[in-house]
This record gives sequence, structure tokens and C-alpha cells, in this order.
Amino acid sequence: MTELRPLGSSDLLVSPLCLGGNVFGWTADKTQSFAVLDAYVAAGGNFVDTADSYMNYFPGNEPGQSESIIGEWLATRRNRDDVVVATKVGDHPEFMGLAPANIKAAADESLRRLRTDHIDLYYIHFDRDESIPVDEIITALDDLVKAGKVRAVAASNISPERLSASIAFSDRAGLARYVALQPQYNLVSRDTYEGARRDVVQDEGLACVPYFALASGFLTGKYRPGKSIESVRNVPGLAGGYADTERGVGVLDALDQIASARGVEVATVALAWLAQQPTVTSLIASARTVEQLPALFAAQDLHLSDTELQTLTTVSS
Repeated sequence: MTELRPLGSSDLLVSPLCLGGNVFGWTADKTQSFAVLDAYVAAGGNFVDTADSYMNYFPGNEPGQSESIIGEWLATRRNRDDVVVATKVGDHPEFMGLAPANIKAAADESLRRLRTDHIDLYYIHFDRDESIPVDEIITALDDLVKAGKVRAVAASNISPERLSASIAFSDRAGLARYVALQPQYNLVSRDTYEGARRDVVQDEGLACVPYFALASGFLTGKYRPGKSIESVRNVPGLAGGYADTERGVGVLDALDQIASARGVEVATVALAWLAQQPTVTSLIASARTVEQLPALFAAQDLHLSDTELQTLTTVSS
């Protein structure tokens, strides 16, 4: 793993690969999750991402199960100070939305599940109700920072207008300021970030920490047109939704050619493209098994040429 990087204007130093915790308790049981976490930190990773709602929307799952597994792992390994833990608020069925009281109550529950006295990076997960003034949201987050429960705050699914307004309020009031944006961003989902959102991130000195970096597994090359895959991700809206699109097929073809020429996995090339995009500080990818990790780590050492970058940028446009 390459050197740790500063996360925006915060004092947090993070690895360029952030381990996604959405699979913990979902497609990876506790034993598998512990093994993946152990292997990740052994390779030099220090940045783990989760949410209080993971993975509530899939049958058989309970909200907060990912946090609980991470919390048990941290307690068992006694390595809390070595790991930057990011979680999110606003999508738990019992703590839905970003009303100030809800933010604070949800934070306490996340702290309990994570078995810690502080959250390193606390994201607003979804800014769905824009009738809640950004100053109320920021003030509630600032209260958590002042209480020592949160070290830094960030945003995920938010409009560029609300993101700008939030930062402007923080600056006027001298309150906690977002240090990062976590957008959906990958080779088959570029308009979810490029444009106004990226402009705000660049202008305000935020870090970009993309989620769905591998498009829910599609950019591993596992999902192909006409190929039947037994997977909970093989559905419209997740990995299976890209396999029969013209852009999806074109992107996979280009990834195949570059991966073959470089002697690396398709996923490695996809992540390397993302890592070399402007404003990206760390990217989120999850692994169900330890065997899936090497292809993710390898992206840190793969520097794509200008020609390779342009090929992928063109075919994904």
C-alpha cells in the first residue's frame, strides 16, 4: 500500500484504498469479514467505510450489522487507534433523515455498535429532504465534533447546490466543515460526479472518496452480456444492470485489452483509472473474500499511460 494521504482539510491520514464494509454480514459472514479486515490492514490499509443502514434493503439483513461486525473486530484486535472508521447517518429505518435530533441519536447508536467513543469520519448518507435547512444539519454535526464523538464530517448523496450552501454556512458560522464527498463514481457512472459536484469539491479543497468504484462488481469483468451469474448483485441497478448496455460492453472490452497487455486483473485497471482522476483521494471497494483483495491492492501500483486513460475515458463517455 502506498503512503497515507491527508483527507481534505482534516487531520485524518488515509490509505488510497478504502475498504467497503457493505458486504459484512451480507455476502460475507463474521468469519469471512474478520479475515478480509485482517488482510486489508496487514497490507497497509487503514480506512474502513460503513453505514448504520447496511444492508437493510436486502432480505435477511439487519441495519447496522456491518457496524457491529467492524466494532467486534476492532475490540478483538485492539487496533482502534490504527484504523480510520467512516460511517453514515440518514438511512437507518429507525433514524431516517437528517433532522438534528435524529443525527445525534443515530450517532450514539453507531458508537455503540462500533464499540468506540468516536467516529473518525461521519457522512450524511442521503440528503433527501431539502426542506431541512443546511444550517441545522451542519450545527448538529458540529455539536458532535465539539462533544468529541466525531473527528471530521463529510457528505455523500447531496446536490452540488446543497453541498455549496453547507460549506458556505460552515465558513460563515465557523462550524465544522465537510472535508470530503463520497459520490457514486466509476467508469460506467461518471455523470454522478463529473461536472458540478466535482467543481465544488475542487474549488473547496474537499477529498473525493467514490463509492461503487467497481460498479457493484460489474467492473471486475464477472458480469457479461448473456452470461448467467448467481449473485445478489446480478440485478438491475447493481452489477447486472450494466451488462447489456452498449457503454458497459465497450468499457469491458477496453478493460480486457489493457488488463491483458499489462498482465493484471480487469478490476485493477478499472480502479487505476478512477484513482488517477482529478480530486480522488481514496476509493472504496469491498471484498467478500481475502482472495479478492490482491486485485484491489494492485491498482495502487498501476499507473495508466495517457493513451490508456484516454481510451477508457472515451469509451465510457
